[in-house]
Parts: sequence; structure tokens; C-alpha cells
Amino acid sequence: MTVRQTPAIEVARPASVQAFDPLSRPQVADRWQSNVRAADADNNVISILDMIGEDYWSGGGVTAKRVGAALRSIKADTVTVDINSPGGDFFEGVAIYNMLRQDSRPVRVRVLGLAASAASVIAMAGDELAIGRAGFLMVHNAWVVAVGNRHDLRSAAATIEPFDDAMAAVYAAKASVERSEAAGWMDAETWFNGERAVEVGLADALLEADLETKDEGGPASAMKRVSQALARQGFPRAERERLLREIHGGERKAAADVARNADASWIAGARSLLDTLKG
Repeated sequence: MTVRQTPAIEVARPASVQAFDPLSRPQVADRWQSNVRAADADNNVISILDMIGEDYWSGGGVTAKRVGAALRSIKADTVTVDINSPGGDFFEGVAIYNMLRQDSRPVRVRVLGLAASAASVIAMAGDELAIGRAGFLMVHNAWVVAVGNRHDLRSAAATIEPFDDAMAAVYAAKASVERSEAAGWMDAETWFNGERAVEVGLADALLEADLETKDEGGPASAMKRVSQALARQGFPRAERERLLREIHGGERKAAADVARNADASWIAGARSLLDTLKG
């Protein structure tokens, strides 16, 4: 059974709090391109290419009910989730996130265009998260619609604090940073392009098409290729990292250290493993 590295989100929906409407923010709507679609039609792919939650005006939207049905219908050993969404209903996003986490199969997430707000929370559920070089992840604090006097507004602010804390915990776990740093990203409503998302740890790699156009060779490139090959074989991220450390003699080193210090034997070992997986 696959062990997820990200924490569960445990929140309850208060009746007086409304979901954030992503299309009310022009910078979110402008960066979301609804015509971005997955290039393949694999039978293990779940496409999240719309707002999160039911859109009562158009009848569209991606709901937890729909994703749950899709998961039950997939018979493959792995699940791929393609995302291009401006976000939407936080609680629907949380439900989808937890559904993906609880699935025993390896889950791979591909951000094709935009994963903003609640969609960025869903993206964190993947054992592997790949993003387009020109793709974006956006994180921010939860939004509410509140009406009333100053006491009501203070109460509304206090009500949504646990939601922000839960999201910060998920981002921090994915990026291996302190929760306060993730909370700072949210406070600033931060946009991460593909390369920046990989750099800070919110994504594991660029999409394969982007990697193939920029393969500089050497130890760092070999390590990424081996990790990607292991991911395609269904290895969870923690297991991939353990195997790569073993190839390098069991030393717990960051990728940058490996790139600087790896010797010919390590490179040969990585390439040998890659060749074995290809065979």
C-alpha cells in the first residue's frame, strides 16, 4: 500500500462561510486557459480542467463525487491526474485531495496550465507532481464572504484561520519547508511558474516534454531521469529517494550536492538502473 507523505486535511464546512470564487480575481481568470487539455486519452487519467466544485450557472465544475466515481472506474495500477483549473470551492478541493491521498495506488499529478487556489491543494496529493515549464501554481489564503458588524467580521476571520493553517501544512510538507514559510507564500498570494515550483519543492519535475528539450547531462540529469523512470514504474517518492541514496553509497545528500560531488561510479550506477528499467 502506498504511504502518502502529505498530511490529511481535517476541516468542517461552517454554514456561514462561502467558497472563494476564482473568477472574481482577474489575474486568476486571465491565466487560466480553459482550452488547455491533456494530449492523451489513457484510461487511467482523471482530468480536472474546470472550476473546483459545481458551477450552478453553467452546470460545469469538477466535484468530489465525480472524481470519486472516476477513481472507482480506473482498473489500472496507477492513476494520473491532469489539472488546469483556477480553483473554486475549498471544501470540494479538500475532499478530492483526501480521496487521492487515500487511494492505495501511486498517483501522478500533471499541471498542464494552472493549478490555483483549491486546485493547488489537489495537486499536492500526488506521489509525483510534474508541471509544465510555462505552467503555474498559485497559493493564497482562504477567501470568505462575510456580512455583519465588527464582531461578526472578527468571528469570520477566526473561523477561516484553521483552513489557512491546514493548507500551509500541506504546502510545507510537500516542499519540506517550515509551515511559517508556506504561510508567507499564502499571505503574499504567490504565483510559481514551472521552474520556480520545482526549485522550491512544490513540484517534483517539469513535464517530460519540457525535460526532453533541456537535458544537460551529468549526475543531476541522470538522477532526475532515474527518479522519473522509477515514478513511472509506480515507486512512491520516499522509495525513489531511498534507492537513489543507495546508488550514491547511502549518503543523504541534496540533489545539488550530488551534482557537484558525484563520481563516475555513481553516474554509471544511475545509468545502469535506468537501462534496467527501460528494459
